[in-house]
Amino acid sequence: MARDDLQLLQGTLDVLVLKSVSREPRHGYEIARWIRATTDAELQVEDRALYVSLHRMEERGWLEAEWGATENKRTAKYYQLTPEGRRQLAAKTKTWSRYATAVSKILQTA
Repeated sequence: MARDDLQLLQGTLDVLVLKSVSREPRHGYEIARWIRATTDAELQVEDRALYVSLHRMEERGWLEAEWGATENKRTAKYYQLTPEGRRQLAAKTKTWSRYATAVSKILQTA
């Protein structure tokens, strides 16, 4: 499937980002790389959309950030979940799973 065929639905990016930092803090490039690798390159996040999402979730208190050194010795902002971010991830995962099941039912009809 072509990359253009899989535009991220509104709200989907937030849950992907929350999931990407659920086990360990990551900087923006690592988050985008994790999403691309985990989806076998079917989903690729544009930089601007990613950073808008990260900043919005940081303002909402879902993520907290700390500056640190990357594997290339560059300075980057590392994001991790807050307790509220964990609650949001659980809620959004449940909602997204229900949505995906509903769409799947429609696509499987004759």
